[in-house]
Amino acid sequence: MSWVEIDSESELRELLGDVMPRAATKERARLHERDRQWLAASPFCLIATSGADGSCDVSPKGDPAGFVRVLDDTTIAIPDRPGNRRADGFRNILTNPNVGLIFMIPGRNETLRINGRARLVREAPFLDEMVVKNHRPQLALVVEIDQIFFHCAKAFLRSSLWKPDAWKPDALPSHARLVKDVQVVEESVEQLEQYYGESYAKRLYG
Repeated sequence: MSWVEIDSESELRELLGDVMPRAATKERARLHERDRQWLAASPFCLIATSGADGSCDVSPKGDPAGFVRVLDDTTIAIPDRPGNRRADGFRNILTNPNVGLIFMIPGRNETLRINGRARLVREAPFLDEMVVKNHRPQLALVVEIDQIFFHCAKAFLRSSLWKPDAWKPDALPSHARLVKDVQVVEESVEQLEQYYGESYAKRLYG
């Protein structure tokens, strides 16, 4: 069968139909008190960025619930923690500040979405308020909000994401085995298993 592609917004709209009225009016430009409450309860978010050349990246960020600091009604800050130092998203932001964020609360099927413009801040008073397990972040991602809205539950319901009886964590080999299979690494599988074992969680903040 040959592929039939969509190459215009009018064709897309003809296929999907008109935007549902409630979806068309849900965007806000400033934080509502309910948005603040959601951010205070969320321990995890995804940050989507795009470089000047169009290359894209999505990076997960996680910390104890409330790790995002609300600076004012249109600005939030997200701390950076020790990682692999690739900094793909951060490098994108240096050339293209536009970002898309999704904030999750475990067990909730809805999400909070924020679109805006980001910058990297290496020193500010609010960094002192982001200390976790004696780790003060070296930098924070500060996002000026353009759009904010709650997203419906359909994707989470379809995927049964939060239903333990639908989970299959053993569908693939261990992470150590995957790393050994797809990367060129000197360590043996046994050494990688030890690296990603119990001590891994002890190195989250240093």
